[in-house]
Amino acid sequence: MTTLTRRTLLAGAAGLASPLAAPGLRPAFAAGEVRVGFQKYGTLVLLKGRGILERKLEPLGVSVKWAEFAAGPQILEALNAGAIDIGQTGEAPPIFAQAASDNLAYIANEPPAPKGEAILVPQDSPIQSVKELKGKIVGLNKGSNVHFLVVKALEKSGLAYSDITVKFLPPADARAAFEKGAIDAWAIWDPFQAAAEVAVKARTLTTAEGIVPNYQFYLGSRKFADASPKVLEALVAAIGETNDWIQKDPAAAVAELAPSTGIPAPVLAIAIGRQSFGIAPLTDKVIADQQAVADTFFQLGLLPKKIVVADAVLRRGL
Repeated sequence: MTTLTRRTLLAGAAGLASPLAAPGLRPAFAAGEVRVGFQKYGTLVLLKGRGILERKLEPLGVSVKWAEFAAGPQILEALNAGAIDIGQTGEAPPIFAQAASDNLAYIANEPPAPKGEAILVPQDSPIQSVKELKGKIVGLNKGSNVHFLVVKALEKSGLAYSDITVKFLPPADARAAFEKGAIDAWAIWDPFQAAAEVAVKARTLTTAEGIVPNYQFYLGSRKFADASPKVLEALVAAIGETNDWIQKDPAAAVAELAPSTGIPAPVLAIAIGRQSFGIAPLTDKVIADQQAVADTFFQLGLLPKKIVVADAVLRRGL
């Protein structure tokens, strides 16, 4: 996430930043230390600020090393390289990470948040429905959650993916193109979505509601996950406490996040209001939904091979 990043700056399935770019990272799991990759927006940045994980791990003799990344793809490239142990991303990055390596382990997920991603059009656009996107230019981040949203939204409206012209743009470039009228619609997620609504009065053509789920996943390296069950239990408990706090006092969460992220408080308030809270092991339904993402990206030619999501799911009660 630049100042406004969550699952972003994926300039395709490749071309990611070096996994060792974050300062102070060591390319190996270190006993007694868990290395957590986080972004500027999301539950983990609040977990970091509140120190809950450190307190839960102290009795185990385990310290926490935090490393900030631009986006989910970079987090998972670092995880595959052994530079971090745990991270959080949306649906798309782990699909590509699993295709690249067998090192990935799904630990848990947060509930669906379908209002947290959408296809937007300018306020004065004549386009009133997804069906009217036929022949239009849609900007989106290649291989991201919203790429999947666009494919499925078109299907629901009776259109083929080939009925639109897709322009692959990272969020900052897409926002500029959107404002200049260089694209007719923009598929994007929060907090970029909320920022566009507030700053340029972007209009929502459709959210992901009734189309795709939009999950958030907590992921670890397979080696770390298999060796550290007590650390994972502490992590899940700490995330649960943080989510409970956000739900009970979203205004406090906004006040804490705004200075550290540089995202305006009104934008954060909208984004947090559309976020879902809670953490649980992956169910068969979640795994099936994630497999649908993987199959769609393979059919689009974005994956080098088919993957089986269930092969990467941690089979341990948390």
